[in-house]
Formats: sequence, C-alpha cells, structure tokens
Amino acid sequence: MTDKDNRGDAGRRPPHKRRGARFRARRRAVDILFEAEARDVDPVAIVEDRVELSRLPQPDVAPIADYTRRIVEGTAYELDLVDDTIARYLVEDWTFGRLPGVERAILRVAVWELLFNPEVPPVAAIDEAVRLTGDYSSDTAQAYVNAVLDAVAGNLDTLRAGEPEPEAPDFLDVDEPESEDSADTEDGGYESDQPNSGAGGTTETENPDHTPM
Repeated sequence: MTDKDNRGDAGRRPPHKRRGARFRARRRAVDILFEAEARDVDPVAIVEDRVELSRLPQPDVAPIADYTRRIVEGTAYELDLVDDTIARYLVEDWTFGRLPGVERAILRVAVWELLFNPEVPPVAAIDEAVRLTGDYSSDTAQAYVNAVLDAVAGNLDTLRAGEPEPEAPDFLDVDEPESEDSADTEDGGYESDQPNSGAGGTTETENPDHTPM
C-alpha cells in the first residue's frame, strides 16, 4: 500500500514552502494521525509501513523523520489523556466529536508536545499548531485551536503532575513565534502524507518570522 492508494479530501493542500525540520515533522505527524483516524488503523502501523516503503530501491514515499515518529508513537500511546485534555478545554459549544478530523489531529500533536516534550517551548508548540491550522482550515479554526492550546499551556504544571485542575484560566496571549530549524528535504520529490492527499527532540529557539504559509 502506498500513499497514492490512501488519498482523501480533508482540507486543502497548502502551497509548498520550505520550512524548518521540526515544522515539517509536525506536519507529517498530523497527516499520519489524520489518515489513521480516517481509516481506523493504528498510526504506528502507518509509520512502520511508510518506513518500509521508503527503503525500496525506487521509493515514492519520503523517509519518516525521527521527530515525526516520536510524535506519532507518543500521541498513540497517550491518546486517551491527550483527547481528554483537548475535550476539557474546548471553547464555547464545541465538542470533541464535532471537530473536523484534521483539526483534531493538529490539536493532538500540539497537546502531546505540551504535555510530554518539555524541550519544546509551549509558545513554539502553539505557534506551529496555529500555522498548520491556517494551512488546512479557516481563520475561525485557528482562533479556537489557539484558545484551546493557550488554556492547556496555562495549566501545564497541574496537568503534568496529574493533579485535579482548577477552572481553566483566561486564555494566554501568545506573541512570540518559534524559530525555524534548518530547512530539510524530508519529502522533496516524494508523495506526501498530506491530510488532503490521504491523510528525538532538539531544544527549539524562536524566530521573529511569523508569516503563515
């Protein structure tokens, strides 16, 4: 089975633009989590399948970045806690089941990073999730994704300790973007795992360039 066999139409394909390695790893993790939910399969199995396909003599599948694999495996392992956290902080009349699949996948990646990867600054995880939402969805979606993640970030100490939480605080203002890691070529020239087409950690720094794709 190849990426070409698993194409769907969730969201629009964003224009290609070179980004840092971490952004690209997150984006592919979102794609894989989206595909796994749409097909009702284990996302870790998709990663393993992509790894095998990328090792063929003439692969049409990009290699899986280490950080993509780390996100997917971590999110799959902690899925119940990640989903419960998202549901707890959804704003207004939204429920977890009403979320579009691609936005649910973006939130899962970001919440896993917030809860389980302290090497990533919260502002970086939030900023990149909002960028990804802008690539695939609407301004309205960006607003509620940002609001949910701000609320989670405001309770990180309590959430990480596993203690009962107080009422979610006012949403934080996130003004500083994440830095871009050096650009990679992970999926150049290959079929990608974009949601619309089918579906380690190094400490990160911040970059004032916050122009969405």
